[in-house]
Amino acid sequence: MKVAVAGATGRVGQHVVDVLQERGHNVVAMSRSHGVDIVSGKGLNEALRGATCIIDAASGPSPDQASATDFFRAASENLIAAGQRAGVRRIVAVSIIGIDKFSGGYMAAKIVHEKTLRSGSLPVRVLRAAQFHEFVGQIIAWGTQGDVSYVPKMRAQLVAARNVAEVLVDLATADDAIGTRAETSFVEIAGPQPEDLVDAATRLVSRYRQTLSIEGVRNVSDPDVALYESGALLPGPDAILAGPTFDEWLATAPVTRAASVATP
Repeated sequence: MKVAVAGATGRVGQHVVDVLQERGHNVVAMSRSHGVDIVSGKGLNEALRGATCIIDAASGPSPDQASATDFFRAASENLIAAGQRAGVRRIVAVSIIGIDKFSGGYMAAKIVHEKTLRSGSLPVRVLRAAQFHEFVGQIIAWGTQGDVSYVPKMRAQLVAARNVAEVLVDLATADDAIGTRAETSFVEIAGPQPEDLVDAATRLVSRYRQTLSIEGVRNVSDPDVALYESGALLPGPDAILAGPTFDEWLATAPVTRAASVATP
């Protein structure tokens, strides 16, 4: 099967490309570095020619709600339009567990992402994932000021990006009723156990940068702040649970895979 991957060089997208190639599929990697811009549409028609499915693993360049919303709306509309012209039969997109409960920020932008795809003319499957193991290092880097990183208090059932990629490929290449509009559905994937983000960040720093201190913080101006701490990001009872645990992943992941802690 020929599968086009949007965000092919990203945290999940690079794993999606690897999994598809390992399983013998014909992969079209779509990213700006590959000459394809899904926001402007440049190179998109050519990239999708002959593709059966699109896996949308692209992420916005900013966590800001307005910027992320503009990105997802433009990218989704372009993928749908170009996909329809090319005869694509399915779009599979990665999203985030629990976003329906949130009213603002990046979560709200992802709701727009989902709704735009689902309102289009192509069948869509959405994989809502827990926060990635790799996300912990990114959060540390964003919050670093001097020798302290201010990490938001949050509960999440962290999952490896590789596991998310494997399920995305499963959904994309399954031949059950492929191409039927009625197949629109949601699937959840999370790691084996809930984690406290501040605690996970402390463990990551303990391995990679002994001099950085982690301090948990609450953004009291965020109307959704209580949701992050109360478990709104945890999976439902029907979610796919996939290992390794964060500690198992941390013990084996190279620094580059762990999104190594860096002071901005």
